[in-house]
Amino acid sequence: MSFADLKKQSSLGSLTQKLVKEVEKMSNNTSSGDDRLWKPEMDKTGNGFAVIRFLPAPEGEELPWAKIYSHAFQGPGGWYIENSLTTLGQKDPVSEHNRELWNSGVDADKETVRKQKRKLSYYSNIYVVKDPTNPHNEGKVFLFKFGKKIFDKIMEAMQPEFEDETPINPFDFWQGANFKLKIVKKDGYWNYDKSEFDRVSPILDDDDAMEAIWKKQYSLTALTAQDQFKTYEQLENRLKMVLGQKSAARPRLDEEVENEDDDRGSFTPNFSSRREEPVAAAPVSSSRDEDEDDALSYFQRLADE
Repeated sequence: MSFADLKKQSSLGSLTQKLVKEVEKMSNNTSSGDDRLWKPEMDKTGNGFAVIRFLPAPEGEELPWAKIYSHAFQGPGGWYIENSLTTLGQKDPVSEHNRELWNSGVDADKETVRKQKRKLSYYSNIYVVKDPTNPHNEGKVFLFKFGKKIFDKIMEAMQPEFEDETPINPFDFWQGANFKLKIVKKDGYWNYDKSEFDRVSPILDDDDAMEAIWKKQYSLTALTAQDQFKTYEQLENRLKMVLGQKSAARPRLDEEVENEDDDRGSFTPNFSSRREEPVAAAPVSSSRDEDEDDALSYFQRLADE
């Protein structure tokens, strides 16, 4: 666009209209902030329902899921929201700090440890079979973040408790099964107890179409690569600041922008920033054990302030 065109648009007001439309699109965006990540939503009745299919390990990878530990808690110096190095089998400053508190024998210290304990999340590739609240997602491949409750259902399908139940591999294209995700509100949190696997069936009837789905999957090993985690020293400095043991220098403008978009210190590795929420009060977490993206979106902004 030339300077003359810019001046012409200014006189016509078209540039203003274009900017307003862009802001409206940003405001109406109800995604989790990254096109790769799928998240279920509640309907008007207050319940949630979707049908998804867990996909095999991506090409060149061994496991169909990635497991990530993280911490999220508040201290005198702000919020600590970081991925834990224990995910990589390495020492983590919060885990070491919690161990010291637990071994102190003081009940108050043990309560602090409970508030600062690790949180566990899993990531898998999924194929969305049915998404009533967002039908445009159907037939697409996404990453899906879930907690221990859903992972336990996967393991129960692979290793059933009773002899009359046939084990299945939920991640198999041909001998797997669709997962009916059913969500209800229970004590203010999302509850997945009613979720279940359907009967065994191929994901599609066309092998070529299934191969195309397989090639669209996202790398899971990339989510737990070393560069997705801060160093021990960085985490230790952050922990000291949150605990009020040291003051943090005001970050430069470029660091502030990086912190907003860099999720290495959040529960969602390498994903772009999440949608904005009102900062007057923390939104209710969707599940005590499962997905806490809404609350963490709020907490992350507090940590970056």
